[in-house]
Amino acid sequence: MNRYKKKYTVILDNMDLYEYRLRPISAIMYLQDAFARYTATKRMAAYDLFASNQYWVVNEFNISFTDNMPFWSEDIEVEIWISELTKLKVYTDFKLYYKNKVFAMGNALWFIIDKTTKRPAKTDKISELFEIDDEKVMGEHKKFIIPATFEKYKEIIHINNLSDLDFNNHVNNKSYINIAEMTAPDEFKNTHILKCLSIRFNKETFLGDTLKCTTNKTDLPDTYTHIIEKDGASVCDIVTVWNKRNINTTITDYSLDVKSEK
Repeated sequence: MNRYKKKYTVILDNMDLYEYRLRPISAIMYLQDAFARYTATKRMAAYDLFASNQYWVVNEFNISFTDNMPFWSEDIEVEIWISELTKLKVYTDFKLYYKNKVFAMGNALWFIIDKTTKRPAKTDKISELFEIDDEKVMGEHKKFIIPATFEKYKEIIHINNLSDLDFNNHVNNKSYINIAEMTAPDEFKNTHILKCLSIRFNKETFLGDTLKCTTNKTDLPDTYTHIIEKDGASVCDIVTVWNKRNINTTITDYSLDVKSEK
């Protein structure tokens, strides 16, 4: 099985407040769930790795969106596959579909980490269990690069709480993205929607840690950097690119077909 596919329904918690459409950031959670289910088919999910004192971490993540974002209550499909393996690195590529059209695509870099040494484990078992499909939806996998910045946009302080944690008791990936999104003022989010997001996770953080997120404008159009730090060291770097919303349409321009479940 080269590729894994999983259907989901957009739930209320994952839609934006402006158009009843799926929040781009929430799409990442469906992707991570699909990856977990994919690895579970080979008994390589996070809970399977506990026996060998290991766990999965995502190190980099890149995703781009179209304007064809799905609505609340509608179905989407995630398609994910392993596109490249090195001695230590596992690359996945993915596509998300809505009404049989791609509305998001991207890639992610994963490692299996040894809990004792905190170092990456070799990918020998992955290469034995999984087939490789070398389609790379964004071209060759490139090193994460932060564009030059010229102006601080906003800065916030966040103290990690229980809602930020995953089952490994680390701050989960979505929380870092939510923290970065909080630096965008409401008037900006009213008129713009996320087009592309690239993220690099540098260090783990835990319950009670104090994080500082600084958002900066760059020389590129509608492009921002978000640097999240703990004790002066970066734990997560994010680059976002935004498009202006289509303000000529409203919720009432669309007809939602909510399915009846018997």
